[in-house]
Amino acid sequence: MSTLEINNLMESCKELDRLKKDQEDVLMEINKMHKKLQTSPEVVEKPGDNSLLRLKTLYTQAKSLAESEVGISNLLLNQLDGSLPPGPPGPPGLQRRRMEGNDQKKKRMKPDSDIQRVSPSMRNQLDNCASLKGEQVAARVPTEDSDKDEYIVVKVMHFDRETKEFEVLDEEPGDDEEGGGQRKYKLPMSHIIPFPKRGDPSSAPDFPPGRAVLAVYPSTTALYRATVVNSRKRKTEDYLLEFDDDEGEDGSMPQRTVPFHNVVALPEGHRQ
Repeated sequence: MSTLEINNLMESCKELDRLKKDQEDVLMEINKMHKKLQTSPEVVEKPGDNSLLRLKTLYTQAKSLAESEVGISNLLLNQLDGSLPPGPPGPPGLQRRRMEGNDQKKKRMKPDSDIQRVSPSMRNQLDNCASLKGEQVAARVPTEDSDKDEYIVVKVMHFDRETKEFEVLDEEPGDDEEGGGQRKYKLPMSHIIPFPKRGDPSSAPDFPPGRAVLAVYPSTTALYRATVVNSRKRKTEDYLLEFDDDEGEDGSMPQRTVPFHNVVALPEGHRQ
């Protein structure tokens, strides 16, 4: 191995160490934000609070650092492979046994994507997704109109940790034009919004009057944008909402009661 190759190898090692340190710093900040939100979830309702935006930024940084770590690790492997001298051939019988042993190891080994290290925060997120099996959630499903976001109530049938996709079931029978019957979808994590627990009112956020939310329209399984009319005095109370584009014949906006467990935060950039 030449001096230049050794220097390149050392530079890659330093870069890998730097990335690991940066990852540890970001993870520490993420854990602080998690603790803050778990202790005082109401803080996100305060005007000017940017806790959720800060958390999103930290997750984006963590993802970028993890991808960079994979790239540097692959570069190090290539540098080492190109610098290692070929080993002695050895006895033919030993070579054959080694090859057979390697074949068996390959059969038992998982693909690279399976053995990549998962950060604790991502592992927690995957665990939370897997725990939604059998639960009803809000899901953004494909529509013919790509300019609009359609959310409906679906049941989670399965969550694939490898592809990070949900398999969900629309339990509402379709129209005759759609072939009738129940429909299944495979959706990414970003298209799923868990509902607050029916039996745990404390899991529901308190939306103040005037806040835009996404809610299940009464007697349907579809979710639409709505505005909170009155704040709840008790956690178990329902919300009083005004749905967008819900004007009556006289032009008035009816106020509709919606259970707290059918109301979620309006997704950023929602189109209706």
